[in-house]
Parts: sequence; structure tokens; C-alpha cells
Amino acid sequence: MVSVHVITQRAEFATACASLAAGQGPLAIDAERASGFTYSQRAYLIQIHRRDAGTFLFDPPAIGDMSDLSMLGEGTEWVLHAASQDLACLREVGIFPQRIFDTELSARLLGLARVGLGPVMAEILDVHLAKEHSAVDWSTRPLPEPWLTYAVGDVERLVDLRDALAALLVENDKMDFALEEFEAVRLRPEKTPSEEPWRRLSGMHVLRHAQQLAVARSLWLSRDELARERDVSPGRLIPDASIVAAAAAKLGSQSDLARLKTFTGRASRPEIGRWWGAVERGQASVDLPALRVPSDTIPHQRSWADKNPLAALRLVAARERVTELAESMNMPVENVISPGPLREVCWAPPQDQTSENLRVALASEGAREWQATRVAPLLEEAFVLASAQHADAQLAEVAVAEPGATASATDEKIDPPTT
Repeated sequence: MVSVHVITQRAEFATACASLAAGQGPLAIDAERASGFTYSQRAYLIQIHRRDAGTFLFDPPAIGDMSDLSMLGEGTEWVLHAASQDLACLREVGIFPQRIFDTELSARLLGLARVGLGPVMAEILDVHLAKEHSAVDWSTRPLPEPWLTYAVGDVERLVDLRDALAALLVENDKMDFALEEFEAVRLRPEKTPSEEPWRRLSGMHVLRHAQQLAVARSLWLSRDELARERDVSPGRLIPDASIVAAAAAKLGSQSDLARLKTFTGRASRPEIGRWWGAVERGQASVDLPALRVPSDTIPHQRSWADKNPLAALRLVAARERVTELAESMNMPVENVISPGPLREVCWAPPQDQTSENLRVALASEGAREWQATRVAPLLEEAFVLASAQHADAQLAEVAVAEPGATASATDEKIDPPTT
């Protein structure tokens, strides 16, 4: 019988682990975070279901280390919906699945129009989930019973969904693709933290001077410190727009900042002294940030036509062929090949643009083997076409610049016919 009781004690956790170990088949797991409410991205509730064991709800902050769950069998499959969203917070409490099945990725590979858990459950199992509590503050204690009932619903039919999707993947000859995708998600490394995360402030483009950037940086760091202390989402203290507005304004005193109508947020006035101190430090800073940060990444594709016309032609031709392949396979283009690897290889392909070399280049940029194998021959065709188009365009430019310059050299050597 499903219970909405939340496990908070170590002894009860150990009992639950024993029950799950005695269950059968895959384990369905889901985690609830408090994104937009708290600073951390930790799990505040973890739900697990297994056949012949039942459904269990765990309170990770109260329990602490949950690594015993990783010992339920080395070959045990863990079923998640959109695994990339939950794996980090599961690892944080010691849960390291060795094998996963991602129902959201499966839905994408099968070409379903909507891939959220609710729509997929409805389409595949005719089960309709209530999703009204999906964006609540899961750090709330105690958790309301309706929220817990909702959380149970997210996992109690997840293994049934997994079985139905697996059958469809086999039927459509896509199971091999899916297994590669699941493993790539499981092994994907965590993103490297940015050296200057304050540069991600939205609206930064309006700041034109280095001193303004220094003020924005100082305010961002002060906000981040307070948010970390209180475990509150930074934007709930003062939004990005307030930081940018204060950095752009000509402020001479704390009163000026307090009167700035665009400086808002629930902590904007209660913490006005903190914010003014940050503004003063930014205004006095001599360690000014660069207005533009050098980058070794390829430019945005909007500028390719000017910076690398041949690469622009390669990308257009490649996308046409990949789109056709995606349609024939009934899946989104981005699941046939991610935009990143495609752009990288179109911008700087191997010197010898054979199908095999292009396959290796795609794989080196993160494409899965099944993707690289199918897309590489299409790129070879696309690149040949793009090279011809580029050569034609260059000849046309010469013809416009120097009329008659492209006339065939043989024209001058043909003798007039004799009579």
C-alpha cells in the first residue's frame, strides 16, 4: 500500500533499503528540488518505487548520506524521466546509478510531440497525472500531504512507462540508439564553473564602460554571498535587472540608490547598506574587468557569412540533409545530432573531408557513435556541394569586379575560321 509518509530517520531508511533490495526489476526514482526558491540545487525529496516493494519517500536533508541505495545490485536499472536534471542532486547524497533508462529521452527518440512526464504518461499509458505542484518550494517543512501525493504519482507508474517505451523502441529499431543516449547522459561530466559567473547577468549589454562592469560584478558577488548564507535563490533578493540598473546609474550616495525606482526586490531596501557598500567598492575598483572577453569558441553563426562564407554554406547544406534524416527517423533534429558538434565540424572540418574522417570529427565533439555514423556521409555530400557553391560565388564576384576577367583563356587562342 502506497503511503505518503516521509522517511527522515536513519533506522527507517535502512529498513526501506532492505525492502527495496527485496523488490523486483528496475527502480523508478525522482527528485524534487526547490529551483527558484533556494540557492542550492540539492534534492529536498527523493521518491523511489520498485515492484513488490512499494513506493518510498525520503527526506535527504534529514537523512544525509544515502549511498546504501547504490548497493541494491550492481546491474540494477534506475528509471528516470529527464535524468540529466536529477543525476547531479542524486550524486550529492551518494546515489550513483550504474545503469539508467530515461523515459523522456525515449519519448524524444520515438518522435512524441510532447515529452513532459504528464503528456507521455497520458499518451502511452492513458494515465493522467496532476502536475499542479511541480513548481512549489520543496524545501518547505513539513511538506503538505497533497504535494506528497503528487510526488508519489511521479514514480509509481514510471516502471510501467519504461516497459511500454522499451517495447516501442525495439519495435522501431531504436533501442541501440537509446542505450547509447542513456549511457552518455549517465557519464556526462558536470559543467566546469565559470571563472566570471557575474557576466551571465541578463541585460549586461547596456553597460558600456569598465567601471560599470566593476559595479555590476561587486553587486553580483555581494548578492551571491548573501544568497548562499540564507540558502535563497539570488534573484529573490534583488533581480538581475536591479544590479544592471544600479551599475548603469550615476550614484553618489546610499540615498541615491534607495531612490532608484528600478532597484527592486524584497531585499533591495532592507539590505540597502550592503548594496551601497558593493556599489562603492565597484566605483573605487582599479581592477577593472575587460569589456570584451577573448574566446576560443567559434563565432555565432549569424556572422559566418562574413567571417567564413564556406563554413556558412556547409552549415546550410548540412542542416538540410540532417533535417531530412530526422524526418525519416521520426525524431527531433537535435536528437539526430546535437547543434554543437554539427557547428564545430562545419566551421573547421578535417582537411580530408571523407565520411570516415567526418565521423571521427563528430565523435570527438561529443556525438554518439550512432549519430556520427549516420550523419557523416551526409556531411560529405553537403561539403562537396558547399565547396562548389563557394567556388561559383567567387567566380561571380570576380566577374562583377573585373568584367571579362573570367572569359575562357581558350577564347583568345581560337583562330578565326578560314575561308
